[in-house]
Amino acid sequence: LRAPLRGIANAAERLGVGAPDITTAMRTGDTPADERRRMLRHPPDILITTPESLYLMLTSQVREVLASVRWVIVDEIHSVAATKRGAHLALSLERLDELTKAPAQRVGLSATQRPLERIAAFLGGGDVEDGTWTPRPVEIVDAPRDKELELEVVVPVDDMTRPETDADPLTGPTAAPPRRSIWPAMYPELLELIRSHRSTILFANSRGLVERLAGELNALAGEEVAKAHHGSVSREQRLEIEDALKRGTLPCVCATSSLELGVDMEAVDLVILVESPTSVARGLQRVGRAGHQVGAASRAKVFPKHRGDLLEAAVVVDRMHDGLIEETSIPQNPLDVLAQQVVAMVAMEDRSVDDVYALARRAANYADLGRGPFESVLDMLAGRFPSDDFAELRPRLVWDRVEGTLTARGNARMLAVTNPGTIPDRGLYRVTLPEGGRVGELDEEMVYESRVGDVFVLGSSTWQITEITNDRVVVVPAPGEPAARMPFWKGDTLGRPLETGRALGAFVREIGRLDTDAATETLVRRYRLDSRAATNLASFLAEEKEATGTLPTDRTIVLEKFRDEIGDWRIVLLSPFGARIHAPWALAAARRMRENHGADVDAVWSDDGIILRFPDADDAPDPAELVIDPEDVDALVVDEVGSSALFAARFREAAGRALLLPRRRPGQRTPLWLQRRRATGLLEAARRYPTFPIVLEAYREVLQEHFDLPALREVLGDVRSRAIRTAVVETHGPSPMASSLMFDFIASFMYEY
Repeated sequence: LRAPLRGIANAAERLGVGAPDITTAMRTGDTPADERRRMLRHPPDILITTPESLYLMLTSQVREVLASVRWVIVDEIHSVAATKRGAHLALSLERLDELTKAPAQRVGLSATQRPLERIAAFLGGGDVEDGTWTPRPVEIVDAPRDKELELEVVVPVDDMTRPETDADPLTGPTAAPPRRSIWPAMYPELLELIRSHRSTILFANSRGLVERLAGELNALAGEEVAKAHHGSVSREQRLEIEDALKRGTLPCVCATSSLELGVDMEAVDLVILVESPTSVARGLQRVGRAGHQVGAASRAKVFPKHRGDLLEAAVVVDRMHDGLIEETSIPQNPLDVLAQQVVAMVAMEDRSVDDVYALARRAANYADLGRGPFESVLDMLAGRFPSDDFAELRPRLVWDRVEGTLTARGNARMLAVTNPGTIPDRGLYRVTLPEGGRVGELDEEMVYESRVGDVFVLGSSTWQITEITNDRVVVVPAPGEPAARMPFWKGDTLGRPLETGRALGAFVREIGRLDTDAATETLVRRYRLDSRAATNLASFLAEEKEATGTLPTDRTIVLEKFRDEIGDWRIVLLSPFGARIHAPWALAAARRMRENHGADVDAVWSDDGIILRFPDADDAPDPAELVIDPEDVDALVVDEVGSSALFAARFREAAGRALLLPRRRPGQRTPLWLQRRRATGLLEAARRYPTFPIVLEAYREVLQEHFDLPALREVLGDVRSRAIRTAVVETHGPSPMASSLMFDFIASFMYEY
C-alpha cells in the first residue's frame, strides 16, 4: 500500500488540498503484543489481517476498533471459498456486520474462480425472511481475460524411464557412471534458467521437495542462488527471503503454495513449475507471479518428474491457455466451524438461540442449515451427552431452554481464543534459537528420529540441534555442514477434479489414435511440449497400448490383472477420473469383494486408478466385479468409510475445530500422537450416539469434500449404459501406467505403522 498512498498524497499536494494522513497496520498471528496494544490506542485507517485474526479481534475487547469499519476487501477469495476457512470467515463477516453502524461494503477479488455467481453469493451472504434465504445483491465486474501466457513443458532427458542412457555432451557416454534418476539432468537446466533471468520463482507441491531443490541448486552453483520458502519457515525468515528477491540480491526462491498468492512484484520474469500443478487454477496463480504488470506476458517452464506427471502437465498447461478453471464448490453446513463460532459469540455476551441461528443462516455456507442440526450442536456444547462417556466433553455453554438463551461458562472465551480457525493442528515442533528467535517448524516424526548434535536443513540454511524439549527444538546455525539431513512434513492434497480428469481422458483418446511420429508432432505443435517431452509422452502412451491393447480414456476403463513378486493376485483399475472418484470406488469394491469371497483385500487409490491385492488367493476374482451398480454404491461407501484411516483423521480435525480437543494454552504444542489417541477414545464413545454432530460432520466432509459420490454414480451409470466401456486384460506384470500405482501401493504399506 505504500506506493499508492504516497501517490494519493502527491495528487493532493498538486491539487492544493490537504493530504490525508492514511495509516495502515497488519494484524496476524505473528504480530507482537506491543503492536496490538498500539492498534487499540490508535486504530489504523486500513487494517490488513487474516480470517483467524479477524475472529480473534471479534472475540476480544479490541472489537470496539472494528465498529467503524465501512469496507471489507477479501483478496484471492477463491482460496478460501472452497474450504472450511471460508465458512469460518463468512460467519466472522456476519458477526462484524452486527458491530458496525451499517453493514460493511464487501469487495471480493480473484483472477481464478468459476462460476462467478457462486463466489458472489458466498461473498455477499443473504437475508432470511419467513425461513427463505435470499442472496444479497452483488455487482459482478468481470474483467477481460487477455493475459498473455508463454508456457512450455520441458523434459531434460531423451528417455524418462532410462535417464542413464543420456551421454554427457562434453565427455561422452562412458566417462560418468550411469544415472538412475532424472534429477541429475534436471538441476543443470534449472540452474541455467535461473542464471539467464533476473528473478525466478520455482514452485513445487511439497515442502520437502522445495528444501531439496534449493539445496541441490546451491550446491551445483557453488553459491547461494536459491532459498526455500514455505509454511514451516518462520515469518521473519520468509519476509527476509521475499525482500531479498525484491531487492535483486537473491536470484531464485523455491516455494510451495506459500507464494502462490503472495509476492506481487514486477521484477519476477520467469516461473518454473517442478511437477504438474495438478489444477488449472493453481497453475494460473503460480504462473501469474511472472510478468505481474499491465500488458506483460507471464512466462513459465514446467518440468515433470516422471511420465505420468508429464501426461497430467500437458493437459493442465493446455487448459491454462484456454482459461478453463475448475468449478469452485462451497462447503455446506460445516458443524465444527459453527460450534467454534457459537462459543465465541456467546463468550462475548449472552445471546438468544433464535438470534444465533438467524446470524448463522445469513452466511452462504449455512443458507439451508436446519434447526435440527443447529440444535444438536447446541446440545453438544451445553453438555447433553453423558459426561461419563465423553471425558473430554465438558459443557462450554448453558442453554436455558425455557427462555431460549445461551450463556457462556467460565472458560468458554479462553477456549475460543486458544483454538481459533480451521487449519488443523499437525502437532509440529517449533524450531527456535537459544535466545528465543523462531526459525520454523518440524514434523513430529522427524523430531522423534533426531538427536542432539544432528544437523538438518530448514529454509535453505543448516542448523544443529542443541536441545529437544517437550514442545520445541533449540538450534544454532551450522553453515557449510555437508552432512545435513533434508526435513520432511506430511500434507494432504485433494484429488484431481472430475472435469480435469475427463479432459485428460479425452487427450489420451485423441493422442492414442495417432502413430508415434504423428503424436510427437501434435504434442509439439498443439500442446507446447518441447521435443524431448513430446517423444517421452508419445512413447509412454504407445508402450501402454502395446502392454494392454487399449488406453484408459474418458470412454474406456482398463481392468488389468497380474501376479505380483510373491505370487499374489493384483487387479489394477486404470482411469483418468481422479482420486475423488477412485477413493469411494475402491472402498465400495473392497467391501463387495470381502462380502463375495470372504477374503481380506488391500486397496490403494490415486488420481490415476485403483490397485487391489488379494493375498493367498488361488484365482483372482473376475475384475468385472469392480463395476458396482450405481444404486448400491452409496450404502457400500458409507458402511466402509467409518472404519477408514481417512475418517478417523477427519474426525480428529473436526473435533479440534469444535473445541472438543482443545489446547491447554495458546501456542503450546499438543503431541499429534496424543491427539490421535484422545480422538480415538472420543470417536468410540460418539459412535453410540447417531446424532452426535461431529460424527455427522466427519461423514459430511469425507463424503462431500474428499469424495465425489454423485460423480462416481454418474461414471458407474455410464459404464452400465456402455457409454464408458471396460476392457479386461491379463498381463505378466504391471503395465507402464500401473507401475506408478504399484509404487504408491508399496509406499502406503511400507510406512503404514
